[in-house]
Order: sequence, then structure tokens, then C-alpha cells
Amino acid sequence: MSQFDPIFEALPATVPIFPLPGVLLLPRGMLPLNIFEPRYLNMVQDVLSRDRMIAMVQPCEHSSDGCQPKVYPMACAGRITAFEETDDGRFLISLKGVSRLKIAEEIASTRGYRVVRAEWDEFREDLSPPPEETVDRKALFNGLKPYFASQGIEASWQALCDTPDERLINSLAMICPFSGPEKQALLEAPNLAERAKVLTALIEMAVLDTDGSDGEKTRQ
Repeated sequence: MSQFDPIFEALPATVPIFPLPGVLLLPRGMLPLNIFEPRYLNMVQDVLSRDRMIAMVQPCEHSSDGCQPKVYPMACAGRITAFEETDDGRFLISLKGVSRLKIAEEIASTRGYRVVRAEWDEFREDLSPPPEETVDRKALFNGLKPYFASQGIEASWQALCDTPDERLINSLAMICPFSGPEKQALLEAPNLAERAKVLTALIEMAVLDTDGSDGEKTRQ
């Protein structure tokens, strides 16, 4: 852990949320963000003067009437570890995942962005690297190769093989183009071993769907 990482007792009672469909943050994961909407520019400016914490959350429904979309009750908070201003008025930031949280309630805000009261107790272990767990890399890589091929994703297989379990599973969970509910399932997996199982299952289902689509095309 970095000397700058917060301890459990220092986690804030309230945290701003950034609802972004299909974008996942996990503990110790790194997420680059391009901030340009005025309300989120306000958010970044405000947290930079406090604890630098922002929670990424999945919208659970689409809103077409201008109302705030409902969000899932579990999110993941991250701490801004890098910050850059651009000449055209944007912020480029990097979030390092700290801990998941339960959203207890939403709190009124006057700055445009949304703020929630956070419950952290269930996720105390998120602040420490997980113990050594059994990840079935063979099953994961068997599905990953055809999945990457179907998605047009290029990767160094040697680099993936050399990547430690947590970084491998969390990085794949964050970068693979899964749907919002699928990303949420990865977030809600109770531990790394279970997240690896969910990730492997999602990849295998995606490969089967691709094979089925190809088969339909062939028969037409």
C-alpha cells in the first residue's frame, strides 16, 4: 500500500458519485477519466480540496426525461492520484480504486453533481490486497483468446501470464466491453476468486454468443 492510501477509519461519511454506464472501478484498479461536464468539473475541484475521493457507480436504468437516473446500491470509491488541466477547460484525472461501498441515501447538493452517504463496513477487507486465492487461469485463458479475437483486442499473452492474479482479474474486468449489469456483477462478487469465476463465465458466454451468431450467418 502507498503511504497516501487512506485507512478504513478515515473513509469519508459522504462521497460524490459519478454514474457512468459500462465503466467499472475496483479496489487498487486504475481508471483514467476525461472530465468536461460543468457539474463534474465542480466535483473534481471540490474533492481536490478535501479527500480526493469519487465513487464510480453504474446507472441501473436510462433516463430520457432529464431526470437523474437511478443507480445501483453498490459503488466503488477511488482516490485521485493524478490530475491535469487542459487548455480547452477539461480535467484529465486518474482514479485509484480504494473500496466498495453501499449507498445508504442520496444527499442534496448545490453544485450539480450527486452526493451519497456511504456505508463502508461490509468492505473493510477491500483496503488490503487479497490473500492468495485459487484462480483457474487455464479456464480463463481458454476463453480469453477467442474472446479477444472476436472483440478485435490485441494483447501480449506473456505479459498476461506474468501478471499477478488480482491485477489480472481486475484489469480484465474493467477493460472488457461488458454490459452495465455484467460490470455490476463483477463489482458485487464477494472476493477475487468469485470475481474470477464471474469473469470467466461472462467471457465464455460472450464466445458462445459470437459462435452462434457466426453460425446463423453461415446458414443464411
